[in-house]
Amino acid sequence: QVSLEESGGGLVQAGDSLRLFCVTSERTGSIGWFRQAPGKEREFVAAVRLRDGTTDYAESAKCRITSSRDITKRTLYLQMRNLNPEDSAVYYCAASHPLILHATSTEYPYWGQGPRVTVSS
Repeated sequence: QVSLEESGGGLVQAGDSLRLFCVTSERTGSIGWFRQAPGKEREFVAAVRLRDGTTDYAESAKCRITSSRDITKRTLYLQMRNLNPEDSAVYYCAASHPLILHATSTEYPYWGQGPRVTVSS
């Protein structure tokens, strides 16, 4: 059973940057980042393969979001820039043992608790 501990959420202003952290209890194949805004479905943001750092991003995230990892610390990072109120959501990291980068939440069996990010205008 893989556990994921997230941190880094909070209240920021439009235009600010924010970094989310996700620490895993053991090494896995890939990590996905998802977010869910109130009244909306959970949506894919980014994914990273731990072995070689290969990433995949949602089209809406490519210009402003960077996903990276530090294998030695079993820590994943989601760096978000130029945030706007539409980015307000609960952000989740999720782990999967296979190396394939999935954009579908059902492919990830292990989930973090999801810190909330609120962007004020």
